Parts: sequence; C-alpha cells; structure tokens
Amino acid sequence: MAAPSSSSRKRIVLLGATGSIGENTLRVIAAHPDKLELVAIAARANHARLAEIAREFGVKHVGVFEENAFSAAKTSSAFPAGTQLHGGLSGLVELASLDGADTVLVAVVGTTGLQPALAALAAGKDLALASKEILVLAGKFVMAEARKHGAKLLPVDSEHNAVFQCLEGHPHAGVRRIVLTASGGAFRDWPVERLAQVTPADALKHPNWSMGPKITVDSATLANKGLELIEAQWLFQLRPEQCTAVIHPQSIVHCLVEFTDGAMLAQLCPPSMTFPIQHALLHPTRAPGVDSTLDFTKLLGLEFRPVDESRFPCLRLAKETMHAGGIAPAVFNAANEIAVDAFLRSGLPFLAIPRVIEHALQHMKNFEPDTLEAVLTADREARRKAAEALKLFA
Repeated sequence: MAAPSSSSRKRIVLLGATGSIGENTLRVIAAHPDKLELVAIAARANHARLAEIAREFGVKHVGVFEENAFSAAKTSSAFPAGTQLHGGLSGLVELASLDGADTVLVAVVGTTGLQPALAALAAGKDLALASKEILVLAGKFVMAEARKHGAKLLPVDSEHNAVFQCLEGHPHAGVRRIVLTASGGAFRDWPVERLAQVTPADALKHPNWSMGPKITVDSATLANKGLELIEAQWLFQLRPEQCTAVIHPQSIVHCLVEFTDGAMLAQLCPPSMTFPIQHALLHPTRAPGVDSTLDFTKLLGLEFRPVDESRFPCLRLAKETMHAGGIAPAVFNAANEIAVDAFLRSGLPFLAIPRVIEHALQHMKNFEPDTLEAVLTADREARRKAAEALKLFA
C-alpha cells in the first residue's frame, strides 16, 4: 500500500520530544500516520533519544538546546544521513518557524519555550501549548501575537484542553466560571505534621499521572494548579474570580464549566495525556484514541473536595498574583522554579517552597509591563530574589 501523501497530513514540530509529553505525542503520531507527520524534533540534551526518534519517524530537522549536548550530537553517527542539526535557543526558534510545518507543539519545561512559541505564532503556525509557564510569564504578549497573525492556540494541558472542548460552540458571555480539577498530588491524604519530613523521592510518587520531576512536585504543592488558573485567564479571557479549582482524587473529570444559567459541562477521560494531545493535534477532527477509554461496566466513583489553601499555600499565592496582575504571575513562576529545583537538588525543605515564593513576591515591586523585555528582566530579578531566599529557609 502506498504511503499517505504528505500534503494530506498535518506536519508537526515537537519541541520537548524526549519528555513525558513528547513521548505521548510520539504515540499519538505513530497511531495516525495518515493524519500526522513529524517533521522536526528537539530536546534539552538527550541527543541519543532524538536520534532514535529521527530514525523511527524519518525526521530531518533535530534541535538540541544545551551546548555540550549539541556538540556531542554533531559528532554522533547515530543520526540518519541528511539530518540537519539546530543548536541552542536559536535552533529551537528555527524549528518553530520551519517552512512547511503546520503545528508546533511546545512541551519544554519552564520558560525556555517562550521565544520559540512567539516565533511559531509570528510564522502563522498553530501553537499546541503544553508549557504553561509561557502564558504565565508573558500571556498578554503571546495572545497579542496570536491575534496579530491569525494563529490558533490549542491547549494541550489536560485541564485547559478540557475547558477548550466544553466551551466550543458556547458564547463567551454565557460562561460564569471554570473549575479546574486537581488530584491533590502525592500528599493529599498525609497528616499535615508529616509534610515537614517530605523527601524528593516522596514528592515524585504521583498517585495518578506519570510526569516530569518539576511538574510532579508542583502537583504536590498545587503550584501547578495555580499556574493553570493563571494560564486559563489568558486562554479563555476570564477574570480571576471566574477561575477556581477543586480536589478530584480520581483525575477523571478534568474540568467543569458553569454557565450563567447554572448548568455545568464536564469533560471526562482516563488520566493519560494522549487524550488532550490527540485532540489538539487533530483539531477540529476526531479519530480513535491511543489508550482505552472509561469502562462503565466497572465501579466508578468520582469524588470532589474543596481545596484547603492553608494546606496548599502555593495555590493561595498564585490566586493572589492573578488579582494583582502585572509582573506578579511571572515572579510567582520564577520563584517557584528556583524553589522546586532547590528542593529536588539541594535539600530545601518541602514546606519552604511557598516561603521562597512569598519572599520573592514581597521583595519585587509590581508593575504592568509594556514590553516583553520588561517581563524577562523581572523574571531574572525574581530568580535572584528567590535564590537569596534559599539561604534564609534552608
């Protein structure tokens, strides 16, 4: 049988190909060779895995972010003949604006994906966004770029993708609020007094999801949910008071959307990222999924609990930054990245993570940025303030 014509398929650029989102994206693309074609991939440093992916999917353009890994990749014989290697941040930007690509999926951790995301939008590509920090850091600039170039922004996070699905076909004025669900992370049922003894190994044991280290810790502190609420503001043009969260231990209901008449819509699927990834890449069409769906012949219980913000102070701080606006969300994000990295690598106590974030917020003057460079400068200063705080709370 002849291979499908390339012109009949969406051509995908995948930034963050070796992480958990990337691996699930590869499963989706492999399941739909008649609809999706992988044309470029990138990762921070794992060039050996990139070479495997390039061979499996016939990818000609490969990006490696870290300088030493890029140098190693250039001397590697593992890549197929004709592979074009792209290095550093400029390499990611080149891939994001690649001629002939239709959709760029940004799944890199932290704020590294900001410039590639803006480049994709400027080139008129559809942007499938899995890196929530991008909108938290520079939401107004990213959304303005999307509007300017008529590019679609397709959310890949399970909660935002769920809201996206529930809102389709409904007027914006009819939305009262959205409710994002949170599993509660590794410590949702731990006695509060035990949290002082939490280790990184404890925090990385998520009850439902298989994710990278940083996002798994964020799930345990609910900083992740705070970042998602901030992101939802930008994606769906909502006020802070329209965005809230609830604990849902089963991770089956991914959002609830309440309309002005009191009716609510929910989106349900098993806790696998293949569902939102496939929806974003194939939108607006649907196709059989990669993973099994819910089985209602078996007992299925759905539980919802209010969030105790005294137990999860990171969520409280994130909501406060939503109301404050300006650079406050960017400061929250930067300080959280520094604190989580210190928890994982340097022994910062788990309970000190929100204290580091609060310190940075208290020692940064808030303002409304007029330029992207002003936001990036604030991001750098917030990281410096958070690094100072590590010494106070170690």
